[in-house]
Amino acid sequence: MTSGRLNPSFSGGPTTFVAVETRGIWKVITASSVGTMIEWYDFYIFGSLAAIIATQFFPGGNPTASFLKTLATFAVGFAVRPFGALVFGRIGDLIGRKFAFLATLLIMGGSTAAIGFLPGYTRIGIAAPITLVVLRLLQGLALGGEYGGAAVYVAEHAPDGRRGYYTSFIQTTATLGLFLSLAVILIVRAAVGEDAFKTWGWRIPFILSLFLVAISYYIRIRLRESPLFSMLKESGKTSRAPITESFGTWSRWKIFFTVLFGAAAGQAVVWYTGQFYALLFLQTVLKVPLVTSYVCVAIALVLGAPLFVYFGSLSDRIGRKKIMMAGNLLAAILYVPIYHAMKFYSSPVNAVALTALVFVQVVFVTMVYGPIAAFLVEAFPAKIRYTSLSLPYHFGNGWFGGFLPIIATSLVARTGNIYAGLAFPIVVALITFVVGSLTLTDQHTESIWAEVRPPGSPTVSSAMGV
Repeated sequence: MTSGRLNPSFSGGPTTFVAVETRGIWKVITASSVGTMIEWYDFYIFGSLAAIIATQFFPGGNPTASFLKTLATFAVGFAVRPFGALVFGRIGDLIGRKFAFLATLLIMGGSTAAIGFLPGYTRIGIAAPITLVVLRLLQGLALGGEYGGAAVYVAEHAPDGRRGYYTSFIQTTATLGLFLSLAVILIVRAAVGEDAFKTWGWRIPFILSLFLVAISYYIRIRLRESPLFSMLKESGKTSRAPITESFGTWSRWKIFFTVLFGAAAGQAVVWYTGQFYALLFLQTVLKVPLVTSYVCVAIALVLGAPLFVYFGSLSDRIGRKKIMMAGNLLAAILYVPIYHAMKFYSSPVNAVALTALVFVQVVFVTMVYGPIAAFLVEAFPAKIRYTSLSLPYHFGNGWFGGFLPIIATSLVARTGNIYAGLAFPIVVALITFVVGSLTLTDQHTESIWAEVRPPGSPTVSSAMGV
């Protein structure tokens, strides 16, 4: 293994890089994080309003069936995220990181706002759910390209030895986006009243996306391209076929499956259980009042957000693997007692206890999610990094995480056991713990700038040792 520092004699090497780029890295982080947070807001506002959307875009008669159809529509957006990863990952590796995540921002914002203007089932019939599915597909494609771009862009500005810390701010954006969606829902609901919100007020959070995206686009358009990618491009070392180079050989597919099952899948189910399924469980299973459930989850998210940065920074010192594996194991062991306790404190409602129980789950989320951006960046070479890291990440989060609500809800409905839905995240988290513990290799001490070093300089092995 080589040193985690660049050769100081190389023009643009560590001395110049740290001195120049660290001064402006907070501008990079802010622009990347704000845009990514808005995209998560756009994506999760749908899930946060699933119960209301079920009554608007699907025929009435069977509330449970309509709710499951809404969850399925929600899951469609996740299903196509890997395809978005390939499309925008290829663009990011061919043209540039900045161009790709500007495009994803506009597609996401436009699709979200369109949902806010879409007529319901009573007005346009079957066209309503069909159009809704199409818009969710566009959202999923956009999000499939957004996360990889933001993570790579920040990591390629960060100095070696601090990638976990700086990229952890990107990791807060998913949680903050969910928090923002909950906050906007609560504010709008209070402003227009419960009845009006269910009739037409629910559209406001979607339409608000237009203004949020405009602000984010203005911030992002002023950024420059990643310095590492610029050097690759100037030296003619960028990939001509990112998809083929990323997945054209068995050794590359081996890395894909190792990252998927050893990191991304477990991270996904822990994230979606601790934040999204917890909210659904409170609302649909325990019948906690909507406002109370939103407040409990929102407070837990705010309290837990700093821990993303803490665990990201800690991973710079002790490695990414230990923290991520510990988070998966703790979640798998403690989910059942936590959800039993949630049932106990839901009748009568003890908001403080419920908030604390959701917060514990958010801690697990921060452990698996805080270090993973830096880990993914270090796992793949720069010239195919956008494509290579985006696909396993979005397969994990899109399929294992995105389908979790409908799988868990279906298990509960089929068995009549309110805790049956936990079986899915527990099994996946345990698989990731075993696979990750046996196969992952930490690269937190190595440089990601090896590909732009001059000939004769030491090289850095990939995160999987190939």
